[in-house]
Amino acid sequence: MRKEKLVRKTKETDITVEIDLDGSGRADIDTGIGFFDHMLSAIAVHGGMDLTVKCKGDLNVDGHHTVEDIGIVFGKTLCGALGDKKGIARFACEYVPMDDALARSVVDISGRAFLVYNAAQLTGYIGAYDADLTEEFFRAVCSYGMINLHIDLLRGNNTHHMCEAIFKSFARSLGAAVRVVSDKVLSTKGALE
Repeated sequence: MRKEKLVRKTKETDITVEIDLDGSGRADIDTGIGFFDHMLSAIAVHGGMDLTVKCKGDLNVDGHHTVEDIGIVFGKTLCGALGDKKGIARFACEYVPMDDALARSVVDISGRAFLVYNAAQLTGYIGAYDADLTEEFFRAVCSYGMINLHIDLLRGNNTHHMCEAIFKSFARSLGAAVRVVSDKVLSTKGALE
C-alpha cells in the first residue's frame, strides 16, 4: 500500500496531508486559499492519486507560510508513500496546454532534490493566491520529496491559465513517474536515495 499521512504543526501553520498513490483521483482540500485548493485538487485528479490536504495558516499575514509549508508536508508525505521506490517508472515528462498557456514538467524521482523553475512571467494574484508562491511550493516539494523537477512555462498571457498548466503538467508527470512498471529499482546503483 503506497499511502502516507503526516501532520505538521508550527506557530504559523497546522497541516495534515494524506496521499494514496494508487487512488482514483479523489481530492479533499481545504487550505483557506481558494485557487490553491483548486491547484491541489488538480494534482490529485490529473496525477491519479487520492489527496487530502487540510491547513489552518496565518493567512492574516499572507499566503506564504501556508503554500510553502503545504509543499514541505506534501513532499515528505510523497517520499514516505514511495518507500524504497521499487518498480516505479521514475522519469516522466508531460506537456499541458491551457488555452493560451503551455507548460512542461519533467520529473525524476531520484532521491536527489533539485528544482529548475522557468516561469518568470507568472506573477500577480489569482483571487487570494499570489502566483509568485508557485515556485516556493514546488521548491519545498522537491526539497522534502527528494525529487528532481524541471518546470518550464513555455508561453501564456493569462495568469490563471499559466498557473493551472504548470500544476497540471506537474500532476501528470508525477503520476506517470510513480507508476509501477517493474519489480526492481530503476537505478544503476540499485537504490534511489
